[in-house]
Amino acid sequence: MALFSKKNCDVCGGKIGMLGNRKLEDGNLCKDCAKQLSPYFSDRKRSTVADIKEQLAYREANKADVAAFNVTRTLGTGTKVLLDEDAGKFIVTSAKRWQDGNPDVLNYSQVTGCLVDIDETRNEIMQTDSEGKEKSYTPPRYEHDYDFYITIHVNHPYFDQIRYRLNSSSITVEAPTGRVMIQGGADIGRRSVAYREHENLAQEIKDVLTQVRQTVRDNIAAANAPKQVVTCPFCGATTTPDSQGRCEFCQSAVNG
Repeated sequence: MALFSKKNCDVCGGKIGMLGNRKLEDGNLCKDCAKQLSPYFSDRKRSTVADIKEQLAYREANKADVAAFNVTRTLGTGTKVLLDEDAGKFIVTSAKRWQDGNPDVLNYSQVTGCLVDIDETRNEIMQTDSEGKEKSYTPPRYEHDYDFYITIHVNHPYFDQIRYRLNSSSITVEAPTGRVMIQGGADIGRRSVAYREHENLAQEIKDVLTQVRQTVRDNIAAANAPKQVVTCPFCGATTTPDSQGRCEFCQSAVNG
């Protein structure tokens, strides 16, 4: 009996090579099928074969949304938030040829929140003495590394957040000669132009995604608001204006 018996993928039926198995709750998944899942999906081990097949069907349908996506605004330089403002949709991608990666296309209405986190690490700057040994400055000096993270909370069947690092590499702020910089925080970070640029960009992304979600909510509330009966100034009929504010009898613009 072979020590390792070969398995077949329960999704596509193909053979699974050595180290290529991705366990599911009730079966096995090959690495090729796993690559087609959403990059934001993290619950594979608790998913059934039926769950994975359903998601792959969604991912296949998503290709049509990608093909129809028309970028009208770009936020970011490395990993970007691309907006299709006319369709009310967005994607998050770091790929130059983003269409080839089949990124998840989301509606503005799926955004439930957006947070900005700034991770800071502090390292002591050492000096070398005449014997080649490292020793601290007196008083100690430090450099601070900063990373900006965006977390977009979403209402989606396969993931509930998109989290990514805004800056492509850590932003380092060194202590100037003759200054003590033991405390951390934004005050030190803002000494760096790169820090300020990423701080502003992070806030812009948060503001945009928060605003588009609020606009969707306002539109839904307006559509569900009780309709007011008015008298048409053109034909004199008592009418309830349609969604475009027109008289239901003569089609004249009653509102505005």
